[in-house]
Amino acid sequence: MSATTVLIADDSLVIRAVVRDGLETEGYRVVEAVDGLDAVEQCRADPPDVVLLDVEMPGLDGYQVLTELKGDSELRDIPVVFLTSRSTMDDVVSGLRGGAHDYLKKPFEGAELLARVAAASHVKKLQDELQERNAALEELSRIDSLTGLYNRRFLDEELARRHSDSLRHGYPLSVVLLDVDHFKLVNDTYGHSAGDQVLRAFAGRLRRELRAGDVGGRWGGEEFLLILPHTELDGAFTVAERIRSATAAEPVAADGQSITVTVSGGCALGPFGSSEAMVKLADARLYQAKLAGRNQIATAASAGLRAP
Repeated sequence: MSATTVLIADDSLVIRAVVRDGLETEGYRVVEAVDGLDAVEQCRADPPDVVLLDVEMPGLDGYQVLTELKGDSELRDIPVVFLTSRSTMDDVVSGLRGGAHDYLKKPFEGAELLARVAAASHVKKLQDELQERNAALEELSRIDSLTGLYNRRFLDEELARRHSDSLRHGYPLSVVLLDVDHFKLVNDTYGHSAGDQVLRAFAGRLRRELRAGDVGGRWGGEEFLLILPHTELDGAFTVAERIRSATAAEPVAADGQSITVTVSGGCALGPFGSSEAMVKLADARLYQAKLAGRNQIATAASAGLRAP
């Protein structure tokens, strides 16, 4: 585990030396800033875990540095401990209201310095752990529990974002809606456990076949949606056909059975109208592919296309 980094910002060489000696003895990594501007620049270049900040410095004073840090989304969570020789409660309250974690009145004892830095470091550790857990929960909220692919909620949001972006920047955007053929028959014949294994196997196929930059997920039931930025209709057909042919060529082993699986798909080229309209068009092409006999990909240009 790397050492906790503490930045000490003080225009006094003596104070910086005292702080450095005390903290390094306890295993902290200490970096120094000679004034407020130097402190801000160092924090942006290499964010520390804790900042010890003198209130009275030339150029940017401690309050101004605090404002800069709290206004930066990358730095606002760093605990700041003010070092001050001011004794009025108004000065202390001003710092705390501005977002400081704590304050230390000069002159200070080494034990008090260590205690306050340890407390601030603990707060930073808890904040980091909370952010990591929140990020993990956010990621889980985007994932379909059965297949491990993105779920409908995320696909809706991502397609709307990509649709808006493609309209703004003028690049093509294609969507593909894929459906596992006769999936109800798979469940009825082999059981729901086997059906789940078929969906998981198909999800694995999607992961292997999608290109960098493509987004795929479970749209619902046995339907899967692909979002293909910077892709014309023929490119979307190529991706979908590759998935279709690979799926048909490799039966799924499930519960001791070898199950032949095929998929049908519909492609739509955008951007146009809304993201919902694009999916609706892809769904209409999917319906054409099913009417034409399934195990094929239909596009907005023609239905029932299949590579020889």
